[in-house]
Amino acid sequence: MNDDEIFTAITDERRRLADLASTFTDDQWATPSLCDGWTCRDVVAHLVVPLVVSIPAFGLAMLRARGNFDRANIAMTAKVAGSYSDLPKTLRDKADKRFTPPGRGPLAPLTDTLVHGLDIRRPLGIAADFDPDRVREVLDFLVDNAGKNIFGTTPTTVRWVATDLDWTGGDGPVVEGPAESLMLVLSGRAAGTADLRGAGLQELT
Repeated sequence: MNDDEIFTAITDERRRLADLASTFTDDQWATPSLCDGWTCRDVVAHLVVPLVVSIPAFGLAMLRARGNFDRANIAMTAKVAGSYSDLPKTLRDKADKRFTPPGRGPLAPLTDTLVHGLDIRRPLGIAADFDPDRVREVLDFLVDNAGKNIFGTTPTTVRWVATDLDWTGGDGPVVEGPAESLMLVLSGRAAGTADLRGAGLQELT
């Protein structure tokens, strides 16, 4: 996928998630996501942050957080969650914004959108049905060093094998399972571990 195709995929995935979120009940919005301490509403708000918060405004949040990105991110997510009454509409209306983190290409926001989509869908028992080509791009990104610097806490000293599409990555003892579960584990989510098997599982602990 070239950059234009990746940006098109990002727009589509944001709109798919916005359409889904627009159907949520109050209980679903309040359901804890796979992101520790965040509800499903918080995760949608997090995805809206780069679409509505300027770089200078986020820089100010970083100053207030004394340079701690995680604290700044939490603060801006809480602000957006409380400021936008219709998060799905905002996500849909601004879905085609081509923001990328400084020094990163469009694979970073594509990964963010798909992984956070799982953070919401998994606890709610909703299938993601992602496009396989998009999943392959995200898995490659997560295994790659650029992806690890943003998302990864999981070692790549294993060979990752998707059992439901044609993809492998890394080198070492095998860890295999559904592609979505690999995405979760590669991005530091333990929720996908139960779906995996192989000699390389001991490397993950």
